[in-house]
Amino acid sequence: MNLSQEILSALLLYGLPVLFVVIFVAAAGLPVPSSLLLIAAGALAEDGQLNYWAVVAVAVTAAVLGDHIGYGVGRWGGRKLVLRMSSWFGGEQQIEQAEVMATRYSGIGIFLSRWLITALGPALNLTSGLARYDLRRFTIYDISGELVWVVSYSLVGRLFSDRIQDLADLLGDIGGFLLGVLLVAGLGWLLRRSLYRGRSAASTAVAVERGVRE
Repeated sequence: MNLSQEILSALLLYGLPVLFVVIFVAAAGLPVPSSLLLIAAGALAEDGQLNYWAVVAVAVTAAVLGDHIGYGVGRWGGRKLVLRMSSWFGGEQQIEQAEVMATRYSGIGIFLSRWLITALGPALNLTSGLARYDLRRFTIYDISGELVWVVSYSLVGRLFSDRIQDLADLLGDIGGFLLGVLLVAGLGWLLRRSLYRGRSAASTAVAVERGVRE
C-alpha cells in the first residue's frame, strides 16, 4: 500500500480530521497528495459519508493556516532557514522561481499558485514572507485562491466519484503541463522584452550619434 492509498484509507476511517491534517501539512510544504485527498473527500460527500460544506470549510481553513506557516517562516526565519528547507520544494531552483513570480506578479501570483500553479505554492509562501509582502493582502489573495482550489477539486470528486484515481492522475498531468506552458511563455516574454529593449537602446544610440554629427 502506497502513501496515497494509506491516506485515503485514513480518510475513510477518520474523516475530516485527516483531511485537515493532510491539507495543512501540504500547504506548509510537505509532499503529500492533498489534491487527491480533496477529490476523494468530494466523492465521499456525494455518497453522503461527509458533509460537503464541512469539507470545504475544513479544507480552506487548513490550507490557509498552512500557507501562513510558510509565510511566517519566510518572514521571521530568514533566508538561511528558507534555503535549508528548500529541499522540501525541489531545491533552490524552486525557491528562485517562486521569487521571480512573487516579484513580477505579486498578489496575482499568490492567487494562481493556490490552484493553478500549485507546485510553486509552498515556495511562494516562503518567498512572500522573505519579501515582507503585506500580510493583509497575502491573506486576501490566499483565501481567494484556496477557495477556488477547494471548491473546484471537491466538485470534481462529487461529479466523478467512481473515477477518483484516474481523475487525480489526469489533473496532476494537466497541472504539470500548464506549469510548463506558463514557464515557456514567461521566458518567451522576457526574451522578447530584452530584444525590444536592445533595439530601443540601439535606436536611441543612433539618434544621439546623428544629433551630435548634425
